[in-house]
Amino acid sequence: MLVAQMNWMQIEEQAKRDDRCVLPLGCVEQHAYLSLATDAILAEKVADEAAEPLGIPVFPVLAYGMTPGFTAYPGTVSLRMSTYIAVIEDLLESFYRSGFRRIVLVNGHGGNSPAMTLATEWMGKRPDASVKMHNWWAGPRFQAAVRQVDPAASHASWMENFPWTRLAGTAMPDAVKPPFDAALYQAANPARKREILGDGNFHGRYQRPDDEMLGLWAVGVEETRAAMVESWP
Repeated sequence: MLVAQMNWMQIEEQAKRDDRCVLPLGCVEQHAYLSLATDAILAEKVADEAAEPLGIPVFPVLAYGMTPGFTAYPGTVSLRMSTYIAVIEDLLESFYRSGFRRIVLVNGHGGNSPAMTLATEWMGKRPDASVKMHNWWAGPRFQAAVRQVDPAASHASWMENFPWTRLAGTAMPDAVKPPFDAALYQAANPARKREILGDGNFHGRYQRPDDEMLGLWAVGVEETRAAMVESWP
């Protein structure tokens, strides 16, 4: 149930029937040979597919997030933390005014994690509301499935290379990228991070067969759906 395909009257009635809604969170940042919008594409798609049989409305993805470490890569867009937190609070208030009390943030980017800190603070002011953040790619079931396929999986590697994050006409290297010095990377400024990473893949293969990827995707959708249903206070 996509909010983009609903009007305000339908939202009003929906919130009376079911006070759950979903907001996908993404980012626009370098993903090596994949789309700059990979995190936004994946968060929105997994949220849409997970929520569809439940009849829960999914708002359009918040495509921009916080990614200061990748700002030396052209095309990367990073919001300041103060900006991002303010946007998240305004969105939560908007959902609340619309009648939603159980809100699921389906997150596709690790740098967005401070949103849950803000959400916890916000729930202190709105005690009848509940917010979850589901980092879909980091779910235990999804990660277990990834490890069964290939434990060398990371940012911008095969793990994020789905048919819907690839770019037409862009060939993937047929190689396995070795790990980098994580401690050196953590201490580096954005320009030095780019030097360390090169093309942007953290480590591992660039692509795996589509049958493996579609199997992983099904696990991610099922785990995301469970987060929308289970463990509400």
